Amino acid sequence: MPLGGSSKLLKALNEAAALGHLLDHGQLTRAELRALTGLSKPTISEAIRRLADADLVVGAGHETGRPGPNAEVYAVNPDAAYAVAMSVRDDAPSLTASLHDLRGAQRARLAVPVDFARTDPATAVTDTVDALCAAAGVARGPVAHVQLAVAGAFDPRDRVIHHVDVPGWSRRGLVDDLAAAAGVPVEVDNDVNLAALAERAHGAARGLPDADGFVLLWLGQTGLGLAIDLGGGTLLRGARGGAGEIGYMPVAADGARDFHDLVSGDAVRELAAGRGLRITDTALLRELAGRIVIGLAAVVAVLDPQLVVLGGEIGRAGGAALGEAVAKAMSRAAPLSTDIAVSTVEDDAPLLGAADAALSAVRHRLIESLRTPGT
Repeated sequence: MPLGGSSKLLKALNEAAALGHLLDHGQLTRAELRALTGLSKPTISEAIRRLADADLVVGAGHETGRPGPNAEVYAVNPDAAYAVAMSVRDDAPSLTASLHDLRGAQRARLAVPVDFARTDPATAVTDTVDALCAAAGVARGPVAHVQLAVAGAFDPRDRVIHHVDVPGWSRRGLVDDLAAAAGVPVEVDNDVNLAALAERAHGAARGLPDADGFVLLWLGQTGLGLAIDLGGGTLLRGARGGAGEIGYMPVAADGARDFHDLVSGDAVRELAAGRGLRITDTALLRELAGRIVIGLAAVVAVLDPQLVVLGGEIGRAGGAALGEAVAKAMSRAAPLSTDIAVSTVEDDAPLLGAADAALSAVRHRLIESLRTPGT
């Protein structure tokens, strides 16, 4: 039923509806907003006026090429709020971070080396937010959310990051300290989970129906992990945030204790050095694929995903040849068939996924604030 009326609540709902469509579509005329919301001409005009007065919406020019007067086009104010994404590196301790405006445009990106043995993470995060704003030439005040990608498992019950190798990041109370220091909500997620969000939106899983799930097997230089997309970007995180810690899966092969011993970055480098081969050599890819399938066959048997994506530095270095080798090995080892693909995300996947998550959180919170006036 079309929304209307003059009460404070209905006006707020009208504004939220208009802003939501502008966020989804980018630019719209009043006529297009009326068609999308079902609101009357005076009501949508009032909603636009109120959003403009709140600096949430700006004029974006006029529509041309149609008969009659040129209609004014509206868009969200890109500087109304900013989202920050950060990826915590464990190979050479550092923070890679990006700042995005409300339209989703990246306004700044930095890679900051940090000695976490001497620098508290809360200090590093807040300093990096300030540096991003300075690099973008924008005020710090509109920053509304920080999303962190960490090679570890965040347990929402004790709010502690477990299985993380970067000094200081497993400290109890850290996540709350981060939010207090930053002055905005701070969320933490596993880096491979966030990489899966990027894969769903921008990579090999793009176009996969929402009803179909996929798994991302991350074969990194220093990290190994599994992200489980149950469909439509809904991730399985587990009761303690540890779902997907596939490196701890026990295996009985080649003297290995667990899956990490078979396919971690160190294991792959040792395999290549022992054979005198490069990661792109066919013989090495075939042997690596056999190791991968030892763990992957169990994953497919339990989850039956539509798609398996091979990501991380090693997965991407192996490329299509590694994907084909894994597919052939899977056809022999697993009773269930699944498609195998290699990640097509060219950018830093965990950071890109963190940016998507941060921007989504900012937009959701902004719309909810309009829907509940006075809160």
